[in-house]
Amino acid sequence: MSLQENKKKLVKLGKNVTSLWLADRIDECVTKIERNMERYGTQFPSACGTNGKYRIKPNDDWTNGFWTGMLWLAYEWTGNEKFSERAMENIVSFQKRLDDHFVLDHHDIGFLYSLSAGAGFTVTGSVQCKKELLQAADVLMARFQAHGNFIQAWGKYGDPKEYRLIIDSLINLPLLFKATELSGDPRYSIVATKHYQMLLNTVIRENATTFHTYYFDPVTGMPSHGATHQGNSDESIWARGQSWAVLGIPLNESYLHSTPFPEKYQAVVDVFIEHLPEDLVPYWDFDFDDQHPSDKDSSSLAIAACGLLEAEKLQAYPQAKAMAKGMLYQLGEQYSTKNTPDNEGLLLHGVYAHSQGKGIDEPNLWGDYFYLEALIRLAKPSWQRYW
Repeated sequence: MSLQENKKKLVKLGKNVTSLWLADRIDECVTKIERNMERYGTQFPSACGTNGKYRIKPNDDWTNGFWTGMLWLAYEWTGNEKFSERAMENIVSFQKRLDDHFVLDHHDIGFLYSLSAGAGFTVTGSVQCKKELLQAADVLMARFQAHGNFIQAWGKYGDPKEYRLIIDSLINLPLLFKATELSGDPRYSIVATKHYQMLLNTVIRENATTFHTYYFDPVTGMPSHGATHQGNSDESIWARGQSWAVLGIPLNESYLHSTPFPEKYQAVVDVFIEHLPEDLVPYWDFDFDDQHPSDKDSSSLAIAACGLLEAEKLQAYPQAKAMAKGMLYQLGEQYSTKNTPDNEGLLLHGVYAHSQGKGIDEPNLWGDYFYLEALIRLAKPSWQRYW
C-alpha cells in the first residue's frame, strides 16, 4: 500500500471511534489490570508474556514502570483508590531500587521513574514522589558522556564497547526536563537537550529511517556508525525503533518548542505509515511485508498512536489525531485481548526481541501501557501525561 492509501485507511477506520467505544475498551483494560493486580501483589509482571501469562518478578527490569503506570491510569479512570494504593506501594519498591542502585546501569531510568514516581507526583502531588523523581534524574544524569554529548545506553559507564546511544532514549529524556521544572536546576534540561540534538543528528538517517543504536569513538567522542541490537539488520528499519521516534520527538519538543519544529519529523512519520501492511499493524521489522511476512509487533502501533496524539497538540503532522484513532480502532478490534480473557496482556501479537527469541507473538508491558495511554488520551483530552 502507498503512503496516501494507508493514511486514508487509517482516517476511515478512525471514524468508528466514539466515546462509547473508547469507554468500553478502557473498561476492558481496567478489568484485566484489576485481575492481574490480585495475582501480582506487590511484585511485578515480566517484560513480556509466555503463552499469554506474565511471570511474577521483583522490581529488577527496565519495564516495571509500565505496570505502575497502568495502575495510575486505572486509578485516574475509575477513581478507585485500590489502584492508587497499590501504585504507592510500588513507589516504595522503586525508592529501594534507587537507594540500592539495583539494576540501574542503563539509560531506561525514564521508563522506570516517569511512569512511577513521575506519574504519582502528577496525580497526587506527593512530596515523596517528587523526591524520588529527582533522585532518579540524578542517576540518569550520571550516564552522560560529555565526550560525545550523549547518555550512554547500556553497560558500565565508560565501557568502550558500550559507547553508544539508542533510539529508545528519546522517551527517557522527559524525566530530565521534568526534573528541571521541579527543581529549577537547568543542568538536567541542558543534558537532555544535548543528547536529543545528538540523537537527531546520528540515529535518524538522511532518509528519515532510523538506526536502533549509534556508536561513538570513545577516544575522540565523534559519532562513528549506526547498528542494531534488535532489528533484522544494521541497515533495516526496526519497527519499534521508528515508533519511538514518532513519539519521542514531539514529547521532547513539548518542552523545547524548537523553531522550526524538526524538519525530519513529518518524514519519520511518513516512513512508519508507508510501511504498514494491509491490516495496518506493522511487522516487527520493515524488512518484512505481506509478501514476505514475519511476526507482527502490535506495540509499535500503540506507541505510534501516542506519538501522533502528542504531535496533534503541537500541530506537527497533518491529520495526526484522525490517524491515531484509526490505529487504536484496529488494535482494539483486531489485536486486543477482549475476546481472550485468560490472556493477561491488553494487546496480542507483540514482539520483544525477535533475534533473541524473546516475547514473540506475546503481550508485552510497553504495548499494554501505550495502548491504554492512547485510549485515555482520546477519552480524556484534559488528561495530564506522565512524561
